[in-house]
Order: sequence, then structure tokens, then C-alpha cells
Amino acid sequence: MSKVFLEIFEHKGVRYAEVIRAESKVAITKFFSPPESSFQFGLLAHEAGFIEPPHYHKEFERTIKDLQQMFVVQRGVVDVDLYDDDGKIIETVRLKQGDAIVLIHGVHAIKVIEDMQCISVKQGPFLGAENDKIMVSVKD
Repeated sequence: MSKVFLEIFEHKGVRYAEVIRAESKVAITKFFSPPESSFQFGLLAHEAGFIEPPHYHKEFERTIKDLQQMFVVQRGVVDVDLYDDDGKIIETVRLKQGDAIVLIHGVHAIKVIEDMQCISVKQGPFLGAENDKIMVSVKD
């Protein structure tokens, strides 16, 4: 029953992104990010009738130096360009409805191919637009 379409994009030993394709199916919950990653990425799966008891997650002070971003394409098509630390493109990832990506390291750019809407999630707190993005000149 499990059939996972997971793509890991690495360059020179550094993980830049992880993609879970819409057609992925797992029988039980499975996370794909390394346990030490500051952002956990996976699929939740339970059979009908499953009930998770009421709970909350313990407060735990964490120090996070990186800011990762995940988005899930709800509709449309988008290309995500991944660049290395020198500003050279290393990969273009095409995402379609239901695909999800977590951007882990490096510079990225987004090109909308078909009108799109995505759910976007990243670590907070949000410090304002002027502190959120650093524009980068890249090499063709």
C-alpha cells in the first residue's frame, strides 16, 4: 500500500529541499526529514475510526538558526528554482496540485506557470517584510 514519491535535492552534501508528490500514499504516519532538522516534513496517515486522544505539545525552548519554508500547492503549477551558495542554479522543481516542498537551504525563486494557490508555512515569529527576505543576484 505504501508508495512514496519523495525527492531530496542535495548539492555538495547540503540538503536544499525535500518534495513529497501528491500521488504518495503511506499506510502509517511517516516523517522524512532527519530528526535533527528544525522543520519536520512528513505524511500523516490513519485508518478510519482512529482517534487521537486530546493533547497538546510541551513548551520547549529551541534555538533555530535557519528559516525553512514549506508550501503545498492547492491549485496551479509552479516552478521552484534552487540555487547554490554561489548563486548558480542547481535544480528547477516543478510542483503541481497536491505536491509539497520544504525549502531547507539556499536561495530559491518561484515562477508561476499556471495560476496557483499554495498553503505556506514557515517558522515564526514574523519580523516584518523588511526582515523576512534578502534579494539576491543570481548567475544564469
